[in-house]
Amino acid sequence: MLFLERWHPYDSATLEVTELFSKAILLQMFVYGDLTVIGLYGETIEVPCNNGAAKPEDLIFTKWKYKMDDGTSGDLLVKQAHKEKAQIQAMDGYKDRVTIAANSSLMIQGGSLVDQRTFTCMVVYGSNLDEHPVDVLVHTAFGLICYVVFCLFQLGVCTAADANPAAVIMWSKNGKLLVADGKTIIITPSVKMDPSTGLSTTTSGLQYTAVKSDVGAKFTCTAKHSLETQVSAPETFIIHYPTEKLSLQVLAKAPIREGDNVTLKCNADGNPPPTSFYFSIKGQKVTVKDSDTFTLTAVTRNSTGDYKCSLVDDDKMEASEKVVVSYLDLSLSPTGKVLKMVRDTLLVKMEQDASGDAKVSWTKDNRKLDEMPRFDNVTYADAGFYVCEVSVAGIKRSQSFQLVVEGTPVIKKMTEHHSEDGRHKVLTCEAEGVPRPSVQWSVNGTNEENSYINGKATHKITVVPTGNLTITCIATNKLGNHFMTSVFAGALFDMLFLFVGAQDDSSDQALLIVFIVVGLIIAAALVGLFYWLYIMKSRRGTWKTGEKEAGTSEESKKLEECKAKV
Repeated sequence: MLFLERWHPYDSATLEVTELFSKAILLQMFVYGDLTVIGLYGETIEVPCNNGAAKPEDLIFTKWKYKMDDGTSGDLLVKQAHKEKAQIQAMDGYKDRVTIAANSSLMIQGGSLVDQRTFTCMVVYGSNLDEHPVDVLVHTAFGLICYVVFCLFQLGVCTAADANPAAVIMWSKNGKLLVADGKTIIITPSVKMDPSTGLSTTTSGLQYTAVKSDVGAKFTCTAKHSLETQVSAPETFIIHYPTEKLSLQVLAKAPIREGDNVTLKCNADGNPPPTSFYFSIKGQKVTVKDSDTFTLTAVTRNSTGDYKCSLVDDDKMEASEKVVVSYLDLSLSPTGKVLKMVRDTLLVKMEQDASGDAKVSWTKDNRKLDEMPRFDNVTYADAGFYVCEVSVAGIKRSQSFQLVVEGTPVIKKMTEHHSEDGRHKVLTCEAEGVPRPSVQWSVNGTNEENSYINGKATHKITVVPTGNLTITCIATNKLGNHFMTSVFAGALFDMLFLFVGAQDDSSDQALLIVFIVVGLIIAAALVGLFYWLYIMKSRRGTWKTGEKEAGTSEESKKLEECKAKV
């Protein structure tokens, strides 16, 4: 069985009465042909003559009288048709309270319950006399006073004070009318009249047996009267009931990471809620008084597990919740600055330990890599800044290393080509090496150009062709040096290039001329060789031992030279 408690009165014992009618307006109704007028307590009551009908043209006078408490008739006033003022005839309490209006209505000032009687308007006109009785009722507005009492039996008391007729009080829960059943709902009404004023005060008491579902229910009392209806402000009750269910709440920002503080909150559905709890922390029971929370500080991965809370007076009623602490360890080898010589081997090793499936990513100089880098034979292109990032459940770890690749200079090639005007040679020397190698030539040149990209140095100079050139390029850095020598084309080819460069024909025509000239030179050389071989063969065929050929002295001399060569 549930119960209610504590005294909780309304903000004001008396509610302000709402004015529903203008002071100058009367409520009227007909009952079996007689006119009944309802006047307001304390206000001027207007009693109409002949239900407000127009006065006869031959009116002589109008007279108002009333029925006294002993049943006899008493005069109030007389108004002659040709006179402006009425003659007051009353000698009792009405002497100073009654007047007559222009429409012959009787005006009674300061209406009270003593005015609840019959008033008669007598109209004399021509040779006729008519009487028009009017019954007057006096009603009062009321002050609604609801005392809501929280106790074992009495739930509330509602009072409608100083009303006429007496107000009727009803009780409601969540807008639904409560009906007394004599058991769980008991309503006790009472009405008391003030003998001095004749006004009535209605009081209604409510006894209510609450259940758990009444938590938050709004109770009101309503006072009904012929003039108005007033409803009290709603009240919700504090209902006590025992705890039936516990729940454990983990108060921490997800995901929980190592080093975070985690608060456990034990929620009980009883009212009032318990003030002390047991918290089971990794199998150890801890008592917490005057609080429903327990805080785990700087949790670690070992803090992962099931936690429980229970009632101190009933440890069998408990609630549990799992706490999962996320963690991530990352180990990368090597780290920092790593110096390697070109063609060396570098082993990269990454290990990670995480509370879940970890996501691994690699970047080189902020560009994403598809996989972990491998360096079986380090090249200059491998140099860069490498970052390994691992993430799991809101945790990120990253480590990095800077790979620097060095090597002695190696000249890869030497080339030449003619300048755009065809009058100079441009010599190019390409060398690889870290640190950046310096390049020197065995000849002097002009218009030097230098570049160094990804360990590759390129050096260009412009020279004037002076025949066959044997040129050496030397590349040097702090680790050593390297040189390369090359022989470049002589004057004949230079003249050809000069000739071609002076033409205005297309490049195809210039190339054709070069091929023709070279072909002619080769053909002439072959003809000379064949001719020489032919002479040598013919001479050998005519030689005779110990004999001397006839011929000129010049021919003999040439023959001796040929023999000497043979």
